Amino acid sequence: MKKKPFSFRRLAAVTLKEFIQMRRDRLTFAMMVGIPLIQLILFGFAINSDPKNLPTALLLADYGPHERTLLKAMQNSDYFRFVGVLKSEEEANQVLARGEVQFVVNIPENFSRDLIRGKRPSILVQADATDPATTSNALNNLGQMFESALQNEPGGPLPHLNQGISAIDLRIHPMYNPEAIAQYNIVPGLVGVVLTMTMVFITTLAITREVESGTMENLLSMPTRPLEVIIGKIIPYIFVGYIQIGLILLAARFIFNVPIVGSLFLLLAIALIFIAANLSVGITFSTLAQNQRQAMQMGMFFFLPSILLSGFMFPFRGMPGWAQIAGEIFPLTHFLRIIRGIMLKGNGLTNVSSEIWPLILFTIIVLSIGVKRYRKTLD
Repeated sequence: MKKKPFSFRRLAAVTLKEFIQMRRDRLTFAMMVGIPLIQLILFGFAINSDPKNLPTALLLADYGPHERTLLKAMQNSDYFRFVGVLKSEEEANQVLARGEVQFVVNIPENFSRDLIRGKRPSILVQADATDPATTSNALNNLGQMFESALQNEPGGPLPHLNQGISAIDLRIHPMYNPEAIAQYNIVPGLVGVVLTMTMVFITTLAITREVESGTMENLLSMPTRPLEVIIGKIIPYIFVGYIQIGLILLAARFIFNVPIVGSLFLLLAIALIFIAANLSVGITFSTLAQNQRQAMQMGMFFFLPSILLSGFMFPFRGMPGWAQIAGEIFPLTHFLRIIRGIMLKGNGLTNVSSEIWPLILFTIIVLSIGVKRYRKTLD
């Protein structure tokens, strides 16, 4: 009997089969709904290209009425949030290097006296410009902000302001990336992004692929413990990770001319912790997934918020508080601060130590879950 060229009955049967399969594969259905929902929330609420309330420290040698007027104008702009008063320029350099503040405002001695006499006293604003997108809008508005504040003082503007003369010598020092070159911020971050993508996705498939192909039975017949199996699967990918790091750093230095100011040895040593963190995620996902498709979906579910909430694509401090708290969970957030700090700022172990322990804690917790979930025998 010759089949019809096209049958709506056969079409309906295939369609019904796919709906039944979709209902059985709950993880796939959850991903189809979950990923668009995550993107909607992150892009709609968390992503902000014009950061406000940036932490700012003060270094004050003079604090008169005019200084208070200027600092109040900075606060009212919503770009600056004062978090403390520093005691020395060395302390200012330290808090900028550690990334604790985005700006340091330095007001010299006799500022008010020189301002009244029309001597155009200087104000130095140092900025952590490793990510130019974070600081550009705030710095661009600063000069006009100061002039408007002095014009609107309760006692009236200074006489020389009415002559169209700038009353202040505003000196802006964008540190670590003074020319605002985007590659200086993007290329070091790519080390973390590439490692996250490859380490998580490759290892996510490791155990799942062996279960589906039947080779897991041979592995389970050996006198090995779960921790031994997991570490044994991780070690080869560590070498792959270092090859990727080497290639990206060579390209960064000789193609994009990104400086490497700090210790390369320290960077490679900390990278081992970051690689282990991502490999532990991949291994844990592979013990949770029932097939390779589910494993890949879990990897995507981890990778997407990692890249969006880490500060790689958008300014981290531009996100609302709840998004910053969520971003602190992901290893990529901490590694981006570490690698940018070492390469661009020349940070040492002391300056990056606060970002290392979250990586270690994350690795221990996730790897413990993976070891616990590892099935010593096939179901």
